[in-house]
Amino acid sequence: MSLDLSTRYLGMTLKNPLVMAANPLCESLDNLRLAEDAGASAVVLHSLFEEQIRRESTALDHFLTKDTDSFPESLSYFPDMAAYNTGPEKYLEYVHQATEALEIPVIASLNGISPGGWIKYAKGIEQAGAEALELNIYYLATNPSLCGADVERGYCDLVREVRSSVHIPLAVKIGPFFSAPVNMAHRLEACGANALVLFNRFYQPDLDIEALEIVPRVTLSDSHELLLRLHWVGVLYGKLKADLAITGGVHTVSDILKSMMAGARITMLASVLLRHGIPHLTLLAGGLRDWMEEHEYSSIRMMQGSLSQQSVPHPAAFERSNYMKTLGSYAA
Repeated sequence: MSLDLSTRYLGMTLKNPLVMAANPLCESLDNLRLAEDAGASAVVLHSLFEEQIRRESTALDHFLTKDTDSFPESLSYFPDMAAYNTGPEKYLEYVHQATEALEIPVIASLNGISPGGWIKYAKGIEQAGAEALELNIYYLATNPSLCGADVERGYCDLVREVRSSVHIPLAVKIGPFFSAPVNMAHRLEACGANALVLFNRFYQPDLDIEALEIVPRVTLSDSHELLLRLHWVGVLYGKLKADLAITGGVHTVSDILKSMMAGARITMLASVLLRHGIPHLTLLAGGLRDWMEEHEYSSIRMMQGSLSQQSVPHPAAFERSNYMKTLGSYAA
């Protein structure tokens, strides 16, 4: 049986739904080439951070250092932006190098929350040749004067401004902590998002009780984190024109299949590649083919959305009516 693993994402036809997500491996052209050879259908480059953009104007440096005479240890809370990844201009150069080196699509990434220099560098990323741009909006609302509506408005304003500045497709990577995710998804689509990536992972700092310090802690994802993504992609499927992508918790062939059946166009892989290496993509692609052949699926498109809320016999399973059933399913 002839198998078609292709999928459509951001207006592009990708050979399969396996996309290398933004992660430290993406900082090497050799790794990007290896991912392409191993079967990745596209790559999302590591992010250009808002702090790097702001540093170029020296505003952030002033903010970070103004109180260090009194509290010199405060500098240790922040990375050295001069050495972190690359500066803005070098990032644009790297985008150009990646697009020249690869045949698969290259998606650039901007990480932050306020427009600022994003507009300038969004244009620069487009000019550097990126096929698309992903906005990784990473914001923790710790200011008590900000309400939920203010935060949502900030997201929408940012997407609208970036959308108006570039012509390439725009994906928006968001977190799961909105009180009305479906409404927010519609608003982001209305502001110009061509795809939504669910969800970014909010890394939590740890506490060192001996040194009495706040320390960074990176924990790779596992398949248990996929359930939250499956739930909301399944709910959103069919309610939006924007494409849906799942990132976080995709580790196995089964995870990829579940993501497609929930309604995702692609799965973004990072932790699994950090844990097992980039060549693991070949095993995932092969396993995907084997499963489809065994279960007589001729294409990825056949399964996309087949287990979404709009497709299952009991759509209430995605809502509160499943709450008691879920609790009751646990056997001590």
